[in-house]
Amino acid sequence: MNGGPGLTNAVESKRANREAILAQYPDWRPDLSRGIPNDVSSCTLSRLSPREVEIVHLDATALLEHIHRGEYSAVDVIIAHSKAAVAAQDLTNCLTEIFIEQALRRARELDEIFQQTGQVIGPLHGLPISIKDHMKVKGLDTSSGYVAWAGKTVAEDDAVIVDVLKKAGAIFYVKTANPQSLLSLETHNNIFGRTFNPFNRTLSPGGSSGGESALIASHGSPIGIGSDIGGSISSRSTLRSLWAQASVARIPHAGLMGSHDGMDNIVGALGPLARSARDLALFHRVLLGAESWLLEYAVLHMPWRDDIVKGLGVPEKLTIAVLADDGVVRPHPPLLRALENYKKALVAAGHEVIDWIPFKHHESWELLLKFYFLDGGAEYRETLAEGKEEATPSFSWILEQCGGRAYTIREMWQLNVERDRYRAQALAHWNDTQNRTRSGRPVDAILTPTFATLAPPHDSTRWWGYSSYWNLLDLPGVRPLTACLRAKPSRGYIRNQWDPTTYEGAPISLQLIGRRHQEELLLAILNQVEAAAKLYTKHGPSEQTSLEMV
Repeated sequence: MNGGPGLTNAVESKRANREAILAQYPDWRPDLSRGIPNDVSSCTLSRLSPREVEIVHLDATALLEHIHRGEYSAVDVIIAHSKAAVAAQDLTNCLTEIFIEQALRRARELDEIFQQTGQVIGPLHGLPISIKDHMKVKGLDTSSGYVAWAGKTVAEDDAVIVDVLKKAGAIFYVKTANPQSLLSLETHNNIFGRTFNPFNRTLSPGGSSGGESALIASHGSPIGIGSDIGGSISSRSTLRSLWAQASVARIPHAGLMGSHDGMDNIVGALGPLARSARDLALFHRVLLGAESWLLEYAVLHMPWRDDIVKGLGVPEKLTIAVLADDGVVRPHPPLLRALENYKKALVAAGHEVIDWIPFKHHESWELLLKFYFLDGGAEYRETLAEGKEEATPSFSWILEQCGGRAYTIREMWQLNVERDRYRAQALAHWNDTQNRTRSGRPVDAILTPTFATLAPPHDSTRWWGYSSYWNLLDLPGVRPLTACLRAKPSRGYIRNQWDPTTYEGAPISLQLIGRRHQEELLLAILNQVEAAAKLYTKHGPSEQTSLEMV
């Protein structure tokens, strides 16, 4: 890997330590003697027993039901997911810190409590949770993709979100890869190298939460925690997990490493990557049920409203806007076809669908670039220089987009004015949709691609606008059901416009965008959209397409 001359003791130590831990589990590691195939999505299960395969295919909600009935032990569940995680590491390079033995000790403690009392210690008793590398876990390194931080950022305390989930009974066992600087929609750093998409290793799993995406897609975790400031969770949950990104200040954020600490002109958000919509609700219910606003000053006092998730006050017939083209970059044909499928499914279920008129998407990107580089990129460059490392290709590209000049205090004030004006205009634009709907009310949500392309070849990610746009507006998003592309040369629609073989196996990712701080309503809408898609797939037209809803 092209990291420059600084990749010496600290980096070698990190790599050697990770390999030494993996070497403790030789029976869990896949046989790579014949090389690694492009699609490794099923290889991660090769060392699991039939019972363990059953465990890792369950969502978090079902796992907890089994654990709390005594049908699975916490040790059973941790071992099954750890086996898949170790294999996923060998095949996709998705892990940074591995602390399975620590997790097993905690699992045994929880099992002993359950055996002695018949009670669980909390709603997440025995649930494995993976976490992105830059989030603090006490006693573990938090290098966050920077060579300069490798081995020097051992956390003295847990991040607030980690503390809350541990007290609810969750068990952390691995940390997952993020890119150098975190400001990249691919996952590649000079400490651990590049992370690969398990469905096609020539493609990216996304970023900056690409390690989480790859791990969950490989059945190595039932639920993980990512973060997002420009599309990290949303644009590249390009794998078959679901994600939820809340508006800022809904979820605890304290206890993260990263550049620009203290900059709040544009703030990232945390969120879960999971296997089901009900797991997304579970995650938020537990976090906010712990009254996180009493643990972190910035968190809003907004208790989770499960009755809304279950449909209270939600229109029986939705009005959904479809954004198929943001006016800057037209999405890949399979994404447009997936949108058309969902549109047909929603209409068949009696919902109203209108086209979303794009609103200043290019302007939003220009404004975001200024917020990403208020200091002209100085801190990023200083941290790279401290570690004597070169910028990775994907980070180098985004770094080149900044003007290189730091903004003055007065200029930053003016940028905040521009941001707030832009947000007000975008809100009015949403409200104006009431003039175009049969219901006479603004649209309930927007359905759009998470990215302009499918999971891209490595180092080729460019236009962030389908995800970063919603970050600027601080709107929540969830990813609905997706499809999976399988190259079929007979499909002229695709063949004539692009080469589908490049993206063989790449999941097709769409997202639902909701109103600010209305996460419960958005999950309720997701449930209706999923129901419509499943009904349409089951009873819809028999015509086959190259998209298969899954």
